[in-house]
Amino acid sequence: MLATFLTILAAVSCGLAVWQCLAGRRFPLHQRKGPAVRPPAISVLKPLSGCDAATQQCLRSWLEQNYPAEVEVLFGVASSDDPVCAVVHRLLAQRPAAPARLIVCEAVLGLNAKVSTLVQLERAARFEFVVASDADVFAPPDLLTELAACRERSGASLVHCLYGLRFVGDGMSLGARWEAVAINADFWTQVLQARTLAPMDFALGAVMALPRPVLRAAGGFEALLNVLADDYWLGRRVAGQGGRIELCSVPVECRGGSMSFREAWERQLRWARTIRVSKPVPYALSIVNNVTLWAGLLVSAAGANTWAVAVATASLGTRWWTAWWNECRMRRDAPGAGAWWLAPVKDILQAATWAGAFVARTVVWQGRRLRVRSDGSLETR
Repeated sequence: MLATFLTILAAVSCGLAVWQCLAGRRFPLHQRKGPAVRPPAISVLKPLSGCDAATQQCLRSWLEQNYPAEVEVLFGVASSDDPVCAVVHRLLAQRPAAPARLIVCEAVLGLNAKVSTLVQLERAARFEFVVASDADVFAPPDLLTELAACRERSGASLVHCLYGLRFVGDGMSLGARWEAVAINADFWTQVLQARTLAPMDFALGAVMALPRPVLRAAGGFEALLNVLADDYWLGRRVAGQGGRIELCSVPVECRGGSMSFREAWERQLRWARTIRVSKPVPYALSIVNNVTLWAGLLVSAAGANTWAVAVATASLGTRWWTAWWNECRMRRDAPGAGAWWLAPVKDILQAATWAGAFVARTVVWQGRRLRVRSDGSLETR
């Protein structure tokens, strides 16, 4: 009976993996729609903290946007002593005509330091359409054009982007490869899979674009000062006001230096515990989607049984194929050059973080230990 049960789970997990792949195939990823008829003036809000090998190229990409209307780029830091200030000053010196400035946001308004900076940047913004973007995002030169066009054509209240992951520098650690396969081969298709079941009621924080009246109606960034998953809760608030959330077909890249296995573990565990609190039932059921786990347990339970080995082999073959296809689709400039072959390793590590999410609610974020409450808010340990 146990072997039969595990066979069913292995088959279901394979079906879910194929469903994810099909959801990714149907989405017009990387397709351009062209400029909007009435592109709005845009204020880009970039909260920064620290820098690495990819920071300069990421920030420069926002100063090189080919956008047919007015744009301002506001870089925000919590302290003038932050090393990223030197990077911003260097970029602004290279482009004195760029509509950008650095703002020191010293006020500590809540436990979420990024949102604290966003609140202060939004107050300084000139225009009524804002784009909030994480520091490590590299934007293609037509991103703002595509965001405006997506919003105009869809009538959405909030537009956001899928994202891939690319590490800059020599070599990749196991932690970096784990992150890469988790994002490039799984995460973006999981988002699209969820989108086939119900309208989106959350946002992805790499890039979020919305008018300030929509932002104010959702409580503004101020309502997110003490939550960890600020992007998720902003989307929930916009959807709760009856707003529509739409994905732009143009993805962005999150670029950074390599990371240690411990850093990757802490980040994956933080995401796992955040999702468990935000969506407890879907998170609990997500373990069914772990192809490698069920294939491995099936072989362990049934031994060298021919049918068990055949099912497990087919499961792992499906897992590798879908991971390869998803990563090639996201990283179309370097197909097959990613970490798709580590998908089974990622699955086992994900099973560990999935279980770890139920053990505690403590997360390590920006060097601090915080606790995530049942409502998604943060408290200090």
